[in-house]
Amino acid sequence: MTAVFNRVCIVGAGAIGGWIGAGLARAGCHVSIFARGATLVALQEHGLRLGHEQHAVSASSDAKALGVQDLVVIAVKAPSLLDVARQVGPLIGSHTVVVTAMNGVPWWFLNDFGGDLAGTQLQAVDATGEIAAALPAAQVVGCVVHASCSVAAPGVIRHHFGNGLIIGEPSGQQSQRVQALAELLVRAGFAASVSAQIQKDVWYKLWGNMTVNPISALTGATTNLILGDELVRNFVSSVMLEAKEIGARIGIPIDQQPADRHAVTLKLGAFKTSMLQDVEAGRPVELDALVTVVKELGTLTCVATPFTDALLGLSRLQAQVRGLY
Repeated sequence: MTAVFNRVCIVGAGAIGGWIGAGLARAGCHVSIFARGATLVALQEHGLRLGHEQHAVSASSDAKALGVQDLVVIAVKAPSLLDVARQVGPLIGSHTVVVTAMNGVPWWFLNDFGGDLAGTQLQAVDATGEIAAALPAAQVVGCVVHASCSVAAPGVIRHHFGNGLIIGEPSGQQSQRVQALAELLVRAGFAASVSAQIQKDVWYKLWGNMTVNPISALTGATTNLILGDELVRNFVSSVMLEAKEIGARIGIPIDQQPADRHAVTLKLGAFKTSMLQDVEAGRPVELDALVTVVKELGTLTCVATPFTDALLGLSRLQAQVRGLY
C-alpha cells in the first residue's frame, strides 16, 4: 500500500521546522503545527511565513486537538525532545511516519545498526528510555538537514542557503514509505535524497559541527575565526580524529581528513553557528546530542577521547554557569 502524506504536523516551528512546514504546505499538504507561546499566537493570527510566502496552518498547543497525522516532523532542539515526546502521542497513529530533523546523534542511532552495539540505549540522549517508548523506532525515518535558516520573528522564517534533506530508515531498508516521502519532499522544493545508511550522514554532519558549535559558544567566534587560528584549528582536528576512529569502529568510516572538512566549512565565510545563536538568545544548548554522546560512544567502542573530554568539560561548565545546561 502506497504511503500517503496528506496530514502533516510540524513539531517545533523554529527555523528548520518552519522552513520544512512551508515547503510541505506549498506541496499541497494539510499542515498543522504543534506550538506554544508567541509562536502559537503568530501562527494562529498570520499563518506561517517564509520570505514572500504566507501559508494558513492549523496551530495548537494541544496535540489532541490536531489529531492523528500521516507525517510528524520533529524539528526541536535536542534539550526539548523529552518534553515534546511526552506530549505528542495523540499525533501518532499506527501508520504515522515520524521524521527527526534534528542536529546531533538521535536516540534511534543504534537501532538495527552498530554491530555489537546494535540496540544499545544511548544514555546521553535518552537516559530513561522515555523518548524511545514515546516515539516507536519502527515508525521513525531519520533526516539530516543541510540548510541554513533563521527565525526573523515568531512564525516568520528566513532561508539563507542550502536546500538539502537526506532521509533514511534507521535499518537501512529502502522502504516504500521512505521513497514516497522523498518524492513528496522533492515536490515541496527540497533537494531530497534517500540514504542507504542514514547513520553515516548523521555522523558526517556531526563530524563538523560537534567542534565548531561548542567552541563558538565558548568564544563568541564565527567559524572563519575558529578555523583561522592555528592552535584552535589543531585542537578541532584532534577532536575530529577521535570521532573518526569511533565511527570506524561502529561501521561508519570517514575517508576524509579534518583538513578536508575545514576547507568546506571555511567556504561558508563568517558563519555564526546555531549553538552560538542559542547562547546569545539564552536558550539551552545541544551539548549532549553533539558532544556528550560522542564521549559515551568512545567508552562503548574503547576509543580514548581526551580532546573530546576537554571540549565537553569546558563547554558544559560555561553552559552551566549561564544556566543553559
